[in-house]
Amino acid sequence: IRAEASRIAARISALPESERRAALVETGYITPHWAKPYGVGASAMEQIVIDEELTRAGVGRVDLKIGGWAAPTILEHGTPEQIEKFVGPTLSGDIIWCQLFSEPGAGSDLASLRTKAVRDGNGWRLTGQKVWTSLAKEAHWAICLARTSTEGKPHAGITYFLLDMSSEGLDIRPLREMTGEALFNEVFLDNVFVPDECVVGEVNGGWKLTRTTLANERIAMGGHRLGDSVERAVTLLGGDPVKEAEVGKAVAWATTTKLLSNRALMRSLFGAAPGAESSVGKLVGVRSRQDSAELVVNLLGDRVFSGDDLSTAAVHEQLLTRCLSIAGGTTQVLRNVAGERILGLPRG
Repeated sequence: IRAEASRIAARISALPESERRAALVETGYITPHWAKPYGVGASAMEQIVIDEELTRAGVGRVDLKIGGWAAPTILEHGTPEQIEKFVGPTLSGDIIWCQLFSEPGAGSDLASLRTKAVRDGNGWRLTGQKVWTSLAKEAHWAICLARTSTEGKPHAGITYFLLDMSSEGLDIRPLREMTGEALFNEVFLDNVFVPDECVVGEVNGGWKLTRTTLANERIAMGGHRLGDSVERAVTLLGGDPVKEAEVGKAVAWATTTKLLSNRALMRSLFGAAPGAESSVGKLVGVRSRQDSAELVVNLLGDRVFSGDDLSTAAVHEQLLTRCLSIAGGTTQVLRNVAGERILGLPRG
């Protein structure tokens, strides 16, 4: 496998940057652990070898973004027609995804969502409001949750839809953050039609699919490296023993995050589905990033007001990271998940 991986990596490396993604898709190396034709069905060890050879050849990883959460769910629960229509174009970058899950009254408590889907002929009419949606303006398609039944427990009446973002009845409104940017959006759905062929899994059975998507999201948000802020803090470290202790603590948190991320990666490599431990990875990763961003601002001292590139980047990172306590599940709810499902603590 190493000789073959080295040969393929060298061939891809010789291509212009604009052609490398297509070559990764063609060879299956964009997601080598997936079954053919979207991957090569690589074992855990083969994946490591492929990654090593791509890195050695200078071929970077492709970030599928939200497509990296949507495609595995479609592969696991979708119809053959859905898999053929969506997975390949997602890998090639021809389809960009957004996620229409959270609502003003249903964020971490997602099962209480109120967006409703009403049967209309050979499809459904969706009406409601979603919030904190990234890439809403750029996306071609969305993974969307809506309530198709009010009977029984709240999570029992949720259905998982694939929604065309060019559909009539959609209104996208950017949300301006304290950084001055608008990374997130509100999305209003007014009688938006979704055909039956865009329902993934069973009607009223969407909660099972949702848990798969969210677990993959939290693994992605946990992080895979020490992070820019920690590296900046190490660079700014002087001879002050107090600062040295603070930076050491930041490095320790970042290293713990990296180890948790590696553990999640190894579980994935060996075919294990993401579980409740992904919540721990997200919790630790967010705390590490927030604390290290604040540390850099403190280490800069009065220089933070200078407006130079380092100070500007540091302040931006500190402001940006505050939203991570909410994005992908609030800190309080994820602590409950960890306590109940990992530690076996009682609810409440």
